[in-house]
Amino acid sequence: MSLLVIGVLLWSGVHLFKRLAPAMRAKMGAKGRGPIALVLMASVVLMVVGYRSADSYDLYAAPEFFRHINNLLMLLSVGLFGLGNSKSRLRSKMRHPMLTGVVVWSVAHMLVNNDTASIILFGGLLIWALLEMALINNQDKDYQPYEGGSKAGDVRLVIITLVVYLVIGGLHMWIGPSPFPMGG
Repeated sequence: MSLLVIGVLLWSGVHLFKRLAPAMRAKMGAKGRGPIALVLMASVVLMVVGYRSADSYDLYAAPEFFRHINNLLMLLSVGLFGLGNSKSRLRSKMRHPMLTGVVVWSVAHMLVNNDTASIILFGGLLIWALLEMALINNQDKDYQPYEGGSKAGDVRLVIITLVVYLVIGGLHMWIGPSPFPMGG
């Protein structure tokens, strides 16, 4: 479990570094990107290895219908991730679509994964995303919403969201556990 906790803390710390120590990060300049990327990759490896090897136990009973809520929230989450870089008209309506996508993703996963390792992983990333949004909002007072977007951008976002969602669902079915209730 310690590898998982270290991975979540490392991920959070590296991402929050720019907000908590802006002068130090600015001093690193472009040369800091490589080392930061390596630390982020290491944090992902630690989270995956730590999650898969954790001795974990269930904390609550998750009702079966939570899987349906999870799937709906995951579709929303994938759309929010895509919205952050889209040419959709919806992009101007939200300041932090990708971080909001992490929040939705985390909540969705905590609905259906009721073990301690999942709560640490998804709960930790939920807390990081909320902290990140609060720090950005507090520090960046000159925010200007995205201007532009088109109906074609909206359509592309929907199509890409559905394709990515199906790919993620397929990968989940392949590597286990299936997010989709199978007949019965």
